[in-house]
Amino acid sequence: MEVNKIAVIGAGTMGRGIAYAAALGGYCTILEDVSAPVLQQGLAYVRETLEEGIARGKVTPLQKEQALACLGSAGSVEEACREADLVIEAAPEEMELKVDIFCILDKFAKPGAIFASNTSSLSITEIAAVTCRPEKCVGMHFFNPVPKMKLLEIVRALETSEDTLATCREVGRRMDKEVVVVRESPGFVTSRINALIGNEAFHMLQEGIASAEDIDKAMRLGLNHPMGPFELVDLVGLDVRLSILEYLHNTLGEKYRPSPLLRQYVKAGRLGRKAGRGVYEYPDAKAKGQA
Repeated sequence: MEVNKIAVIGAGTMGRGIAYAAALGGYCTILEDVSAPVLQQGLAYVRETLEEGIARGKVTPLQKEQALACLGSAGSVEEACREADLVIEAAPEEMELKVDIFCILDKFAKPGAIFASNTSSLSITEIAAVTCRPEKCVGMHFFNPVPKMKLLEIVRALETSEDTLATCREVGRRMDKEVVVVRESPGFVTSRINALIGNEAFHMLQEGIASAEDIDKAMRLGLNHPMGPFELVDLVGLDVRLSILEYLHNTLGEKYRPSPLLRQYVKAGRLGRKAGRGVYEYPDAKAKGQA
């Protein structure tokens, strides 16, 4: 199947990054969000990131011009999906919300359109079950920040067709991503492993084994990780990490039980960079109103 038009549902951190990659890849891209301010922030992010790409020599002025010409917006899921060949849902990590979105997509999208979820852990099969096209449903798990992270984890659900997988592989290639295909399982590959690493880091911090800074340094220098587990969770969001762990705990068992310290941080509103504070403090983010 040929994809020309992509709709991205949700203009938050992940959605705006996916829209950037899609527009830069030459796809006619519609970015949607129910919140008008969030939608405008998402569109501004795409423009600013293209400018940054030019400054770094990663994007040419012509590529920027072409990407912006490809970029549009919509204020509702119904409007965004009507002409799309591929719809990528990038809503918060809540099963009920994603199911509601897929119900709307199934009603208003073209019969042949593919529906992808950017979920990092939830069941694509369960989400797809509310549609009349489970063979057209797939996981497309991008990584934050999308413009910089090369990996795209494509998730094969129970009824995902080979044609759907092949189409999404090609979309990933045009978005300049390296693709891995995984069979659906809670947490897939990356979230399942990374959740354990991050959770254990919180246990170690709570037990006083080492400081957050030294745990991060040990993982960067000793295991060659580009970021330590606390630097990463502050980027991803502590609330997102807690949600993933709760899901994995419910589906895979006791070893994924969330650290009590992680729960405390979330209750305290220490959600990471987006809140101006997580494991670490980010006063600049707070001052810019990124909370």
